[in-house]
Amino acid sequence: MRNRIFIAGILFATCLLPTVWANSEISQEKKEEVRYRCVEWQTKHIHEADQAKKISKTLTDLKCEVKQEQHNGHVDLKYRCPEWRRMLLDSHDDAHKWEKWLKTYGFQTEHHH
Repeated sequence: MRNRIFIAGILFATCLLPTVWANSEISQEKKEEVRYRCVEWQTKHIHEADQAKKISKTLTDLKCEVKQEQHNGHVDLKYRCPEWRRMLLDSHDDAHKWEKWLKTYGFQTEHHH
């Protein structure tokens, strides 16, 4: 069950990420803002290399510091984002989905309309 939730989170992040963008040129039509940060280093133990790669890319695209260490048959993905960042989204639902994903990964979030 835990792996299914984890995989769903990866799929969500990789599917939705191209429609967002943090701290870059953004259309004025986007009305929902999610701010996020993760001051302390977090670690996820990932047993599948493809998952580790996708999550690492998502975190890197979110402008996080990311480190990977491979040992004992899994990847330790370490990350943090000590400064507040923001993403602007098209819909309230997208903002809530991102907030949920970010919180699952240990981020603090703020959601503004």
